[in-house]
Amino acid sequence: MTCHEAEGMILPYINKRLKDEDMEGFLNHVLHCESCMEELEIYFTVDYGIRRLDDDEGTYNIKEALFQNIDSSLEHIKKVHILTVFRYVMTTLSTMGIIIIFLLQLRIWWQTGIF
Repeated sequence: MTCHEAEGMILPYINKRLKDEDMEGFLNHVLHCESCMEELEIYFTVDYGIRRLDDDEGTYNIKEALFQNIDSSLEHIKKVHILTVFRYVMTTLSTMGIIIIFLLQLRIWWQTGIF
């Protein structure tokens, strides 16, 4: 991912409108690119400040809030990967089960003389 692409994803990331597959690439880039991380910090600081302006609650350590947000996004990505693997495993097992049932039914039909 290039810096230009990452910078275009900053606002969708902050507004939680970034797709999971895009978020993974974005976070990997931002965590390894100092200039993009700085850009994300600036946008996050402004957004966080505006959202918390009327509230008297929340942390005032905005950098910590950013890293908590990044950590929760990384955890979300891990959960998505685990669910994807689980879905593939269940699909494979279901397909194998259907094939076994079909083969057993063919055997029953063969033994009863239908075939």
